[in-house]
Amino acid sequence: MNISAQKLPERAGLRAWCALAVLATTAVLVMMNMSILYLALPTISKALAPSGAQILWIMDAYGLVIAGSLITMGALSDRFGHRRLLLVGSAIFAGASVLAACAPNPSTLIAARSLQGLGAAALAPTSLALIKAIFHEPGQRTLAITIWMVGFLVGGAIGPVIGGLVLTYFAWTAVFLLFVPAMVVLICTAPMLIPSQRSCRAAELDFQSALLSILTPPLIVLSIKQTTLSGFDALTVVALLTALFLTAVFFRRQSRLARPFLPLSILQDRTCALLLVGMTLVGAILFGTSLITSQYLQLVFGFTPLKAGLWQLPGATINAVLAVWVSTLTARYRPQVLMAVGTLVALAGPLLLLLGGQDPLVLVAGSAFLLAGLTPFMSLGTGVFLQAVPEGSAGSASAITETGAELGAALGIAVFGSLATSAYRTYMADRLTGDLPDKVSIAALETLAGAISSAEMLPVDQNAVLVSLAREAFSSSLYIHALTLLPVVLSLSLIALTLPGKTQCNRTP
Repeated sequence: MNISAQKLPERAGLRAWCALAVLATTAVLVMMNMSILYLALPTISKALAPSGAQILWIMDAYGLVIAGSLITMGALSDRFGHRRLLLVGSAIFAGASVLAACAPNPSTLIAARSLQGLGAAALAPTSLALIKAIFHEPGQRTLAITIWMVGFLVGGAIGPVIGGLVLTYFAWTAVFLLFVPAMVVLICTAPMLIPSQRSCRAAELDFQSALLSILTPPLIVLSIKQTTLSGFDALTVVALLTALFLTAVFFRRQSRLARPFLPLSILQDRTCALLLVGMTLVGAILFGTSLITSQYLQLVFGFTPLKAGLWQLPGATINAVLAVWVSTLTARYRPQVLMAVGTLVALAGPLLLLLGGQDPLVLVAGSAFLLAGLTPFMSLGTGVFLQAVPEGSAGSASAITETGAELGAALGIAVFGSLATSAYRTYMADRLTGDLPDKVSIAALETLAGAISSAEMLPVDQNAVLVSLAREAFSSSLYIHALTLLPVVLSLSLIALTLPGKTQCNRTP
């Protein structure tokens, strides 16, 4: 009897796992740089005296540049080599961090944050593409992608904690300088651990595609944020229509290129499109919920930012361990099954949030269940997506998933944030009495932070009544948020269940 032996994928050794440790560290740093300013911003404001608009740009410039540069960086990594672009991105990130620490004024800090975003945009897709190149055995690759995704989750969770500790002992400049040694280590170790790789079927160098991919995501994000602030005014409509027009032009141009920035055949496949929609929804849920729960812990329960971060850290740690454990189950169960089961577990999150208004432990548990249940969808879905892409397009395909996650984060903050704001304002408008000064009433109607701040101008008895009412209003917004999450999480379950047993997206380059 003739048995044709099929060559099994080569299993990764110690060098590959050391390389993964380097790549996962970049994921931690990218997300930590996004959340670490939550605590540092008041100190920076005292030192540099930025205007209100400049404060928003200090916070938003980093994420906007990441969202706008991912697709271009993914294509460049396929063209010039994933390791090479990883080193270039690390150098840009380190140099921009030094510039941020030395910034003498808000404008320089905004420019430095933008450069940090450019460096981070080079790190994310190249890291995923390198993981695909280093880990060939499916089980090991799934575990590696999960560990890399956990790096993002851990980075976001420890950012406020690390920021609080640094600010306790050092000036605000140290918040940026702490990234420099890590990047130097990465630049020194990456050539020894990570193989050099470049695709022979990479995208064409096309300036118009690069410009369109850079401009479109920030326009979408900005239009969403503007909608949250002032509704569908003329500026918002123009920005949104312009973003949609540029998107259409971008995809039309990609369809005419022999080697496009994006492998459009993947996006045309129903299964891969569902995966991308699902991962975007996951990003929206996690970031939108994190925004509300973080504010709730600080403004309703009265926690300091550092204490709020420490309260959320154990849940993030447990979820990181669970995510790695789930990835090992792919040897026995299909990823689609694990993704669907995870989303059902995540349903416990909104249910706990409905009860978490009076107990911080219940509130944090609800957020933790959401994170634990949705992490398998993000990590395993990313693995399935990457496995399906044509050879030579790993960087571009990684950029697709990362861009979806970034836009999902913006949508989560904008949509869920606006729903919470609307619920808060409706509750306050129905119950505010007319005996308050106009300045106090206006501030109290806007936000919970405004109500607490303006209440300091009132006598003690009125102060207590207004603060109590505002906190009740914010509790109602948490309730609305939890109710809104239920159908969204159920939709993710349906998406996971409708995926075929073996996901094979169109592999035509």
